[in-house]
Amino acid sequence: MQLQRIGSTLGSSRKLYLVPSIDKDFGEEWSHPKFSTVPSHLSELPNIHTWSKSFIIAVIEIWAGKRSIVQISGSSHRLVTRRVNYYANKIQNLCKIRRIYLSQPIEGVSEITVTLLIGERVRSLILRFEGVDKRWICTELQLI
Repeated sequence: MQLQRIGSTLGSSRKLYLVPSIDKDFGEEWSHPKFSTVPSHLSELPNIHTWSKSFIIAVIEIWAGKRSIVQISGSSHRLVTRRVNYYANKIQNLCKIRRIYLSQPIEGVSEITVTLLIGERVRSLILRFEGVDKRWICTELQLI
């Protein structure tokens, strides 16, 4: 992800805005402006609290074998779906959500940390969502 500043003169107010991440798995031809995504304002996006909770629950259900990975593939980069699939093979215990922490560093970006209880161990699930084309896309996922 890149951040760029708007404003050309020293005295003018400047604002950071989102330059959407490119799903690198699709190759260079998809980075052409004709196919690029358009950042969305918060007013155009679904409620991030509700939407992210549904996404997190879907990920946990995929890990439990109750959902197909296809259910999140339309709202995440391919790298994210591969990681969810990778972790599904590693997590054998029941997974419970302890707490969800949400941060919005700039408009159209949401970074979420979820503390999970997996068996007897507490782990963190880190997610990043970008608001593009009037929907949220998960561009990063890590289980720590």
